[in-house]
Amino acid sequence: MNLYIRLLVLLIRGLFFKPRITDMMAVQSLRFNVLPNDLDSNMHMNNGRYLTIMDLGRFDLILRNGLLRAMIKRKAIPVLASVSTRYRISLAPFEPYRLETRVICWDPKWVYMEQRFVITKGKKAGAVAAIALVKGGFYDQVAKRTVPTEELLGIIGMKFKSPPMPDHVRGWVEAEDALRSVTAE
Repeated sequence: MNLYIRLLVLLIRGLFFKPRITDMMAVQSLRFNVLPNDLDSNMHMNNGRYLTIMDLGRFDLILRNGLLRAMIKRKAIPVLASVSTRYRISLAPFEPYRLETRVICWDPKWVYMEQRFVITKGKKAGAVAAIALVKGGFYDQVAKRTVPTEELLGIIGMKFKSPPMPDHVRGWVEAEDALRSVTAE
């Protein structure tokens, strides 16, 4: 239930109180605390909860840059092709943290993002608790295809080319391509 409450709060803040995102490449931050129902049997944030909280960061990004509204009109939904997460430091009950979401680069079909969970208080303030690479886009349910990245960027007024793909992202994309070939059978 708390995820729906978090989503509702995010929606209200994004629509009425937070500024529109005009710099797609800037880091976007959301603040959270680890709630009791975020915990697993080890009494730290459950690894699956990280993925769910990351959804909120991406939702905030597409809500505040105008892409969500345009895609809803088009009957296109946000989709993920892949996520790779590296967990470094456990997040304890009630611990405050910041989720940072940023676009790294894109190709004709996908947008590549990085999402970080940063501890905000205590001895480890500023430390990255977890980091994830995300490959996503929008699926047009009418046309039955992924919306080309160039179209997505045009909707939000971005007319420049992608920054170069960093080596660590390129390596991850290559590994994903190899894994895709294994699952294609």
